[in-house]
Amino acid sequence: MADKDKSIEKVKKPNAIQRWWHETMGELRKVTWPTTPAALRLTRIVIFVMIAMGVLLGGLDFIFSTLMSLLLA
Repeated sequence: MADKDKSIEKVKKPNAIQRWWHETMGELRKVTWPTTPAALRLTRIVIFVMIAMGVLLGGLDFIFSTLMSLLLA
């Protein structure tokens, strides 16, 4: 009986960081990565949308701040 307990103790479980690393690497192997042209195209779309939203929000901010200054003056 004592030999059985010792053999169970010898089996080491990986610590939390090692387990996290192995699980993360396993998940990354399952990912379908985009091709370079697709990644560049999507990057251009994101940059365009960011610029458009920046201009839109900046314009709205200017309009509302001008209206507020006219109302409070």
